[in-house]
Amino acid sequence: MDIHQQQGPSTGRIGPIPFYRDWLLAVAVAIVLASDQITKAIVRANLSIGESWPAEGLFRFTHGTNTGSAFGLFQDQTFILTIASVAAIGFIIYFYRSQTEGKLITRITIGLLLGGAIGNLIDRLVAGRVTDFIDVGAWPIFNIADSSIVVGMTLMIATLILTPEESPDPDPLPVTGEQDS
Repeated sequence: MDIHQQQGPSTGRIGPIPFYRDWLLAVAVAIVLASDQITKAIVRANLSIGESWPAEGLFRFTHGTNTGSAFGLFQDQTFILTIASVAAIGFIIYFYRSQTEGKLITRITIGLLLGGAIGNLIDRLVAGRVTDFIDVGAWPIFNIADSSIVVGMTLMIATLILTPEESPDPDPLPVTGEQDS
């Protein structure tokens, strides 16, 4: 029996472990969330908004804030984006619950998505804006939560595309409509 599944008490059927009891999911969410919030706190404490360290170069830490969504879209729409974040978290949890097989990669992927979504939601609720700090070349400034969401979505899409769908076993005896005597 997969560690992600448990046997029902009265039916003897195997079903998925509830998301709040999945240790792998909890660890993935905790790592992403802690990394995101700690690094944002360090940036807020050590860099003024707009300040970069180092001052020049392809890769820098630049303290920025974002009241919009990814790539600066929907600026100053914090309320709508907060509602969208809560809905996205609900959908991720629903998606997790719909996965009866509980593959390792799916559980990690969902942990990345949840951790990232919760990390940015915390910023929106506490400060009304998201702290960004990873500045790479021409890319918009982003944070660990954003990276987690992008990696999670990429893994999710790759998994859905590359994992063959398991078809039910064909019936070994064809049904002809006639009964044997």
